[in-house]
Amino acid sequence: MQTTGFWTVVKREVKRLTSRPIYLVGMIVVPVVMSFFFVSLLGEGLPEKVPAAIVDLDHSQTSRQLVRSLNAMELIDITQSENSYNDAIKAVQRGEVFGFFVIPENFERDAVGGRGPTLTFYSNLTFYVPGTLVFKGFKTLAVTTSGRIVQTDLVSKGAPQQLAETVLQPMTVQNHPLHNPWLNYSYYLTTSFLPGLLELMIFLMTVYAVTHELKTRSSIEWLRAGGGDIWTAILGKLAPQTLIFTVIGFGMNALMFGWHHFPMNGSMGWLLAGMFLFVIACQSFALFVCEILPNMRLALSTCSLTGILAFSIAAFSFPVQAMYGGIGIFSYILPVRWYFLIYIDQALNGIPLFYSRFYYIALLVFPILAMLAAPLLRRAARKPVYVP
Repeated sequence: MQTTGFWTVVKREVKRLTSRPIYLVGMIVVPVVMSFFFVSLLGEGLPEKVPAAIVDLDHSQTSRQLVRSLNAMELIDITQSENSYNDAIKAVQRGEVFGFFVIPENFERDAVGGRGPTLTFYSNLTFYVPGTLVFKGFKTLAVTTSGRIVQTDLVSKGAPQQLAETVLQPMTVQNHPLHNPWLNYSYYLTTSFLPGLLELMIFLMTVYAVTHELKTRSSIEWLRAGGGDIWTAILGKLAPQTLIFTVIGFGMNALMFGWHHFPMNGSMGWLLAGMFLFVIACQSFALFVCEILPNMRLALSTCSLTGILAFSIAAFSFPVQAMYGGIGIFSYILPVRWYFLIYIDQALNGIPLFYSRFYYIALLVFPILAMLAAPLLRRAARKPVYVP
């Protein structure tokens, strides 16, 4: 007599996982390799000495001092000196530098004469991070130089040195960044990229595992192994993947918080619980797509598009409140959005669990939706029709 039930489906699924290399690559190799890649890529936390160019059309003592000040900055490395704006633009287009600073002709003479010379700088924001850092360094030097010129002008006109300094900077601002005082990019980029990548791979592997049954018409055997109960069949099929992806997720956290000592101001236990719920929510989201679209091509395309867009609309680097309403609403249907909010609360802010409870509840909504739509998948599994 053939046995049926949860463990029968689990054994059947384990055989399928170990017989197809695509599962090994998608569930283990890609997440592990990309985890080490992102952690090592942002290992320094903040890029330093971004290549930039200088266009010095004045060649005076003051302009040479500006060049030395630029080169002394932590963010900028003046690697090229160009003779004109056109030469500098070509260097940017070739990818040799990420921006350039222009010192106009007669800069020193106009500055001493109080004629208000103009300093111009350009940054290539096609490459957002290095372009932004170059812009920040250029702007800092331009503002500092402007203040220095005004101060020199005031003193030359008879104003006391202390008064000139007070006029230029009437108050001193102290900046104390909370929770990430190191301004380490990796502490929020890596912790968003890795869950986003994990979400994408869970989407793809879950959809492939379910829809492949429909495509090959083996869903009848799958449902029979579960005793005819669709939820027994679903739980047995997804349980091995849940275990593997949970271990991978825990390993990502160990890599970030254990090996690289990312800030952990709250409870690691609750963060790991959030990771477990995140894995289940991602599987449930992909399962829901399979229930609505029981076709491998359509389901994979939908989850691929959703998983890729998650890096843009999950509000990792751009707040939902500033998005267009029609775009921002999609961030709330992505599991990674809620896990990222849990990470911020539990790891960075270290606030009590009470204030994060809604994020955990949001992750539990996904399996409920998948449960409600399960009859649709049972119908498709009983009478599989593959549409290429």
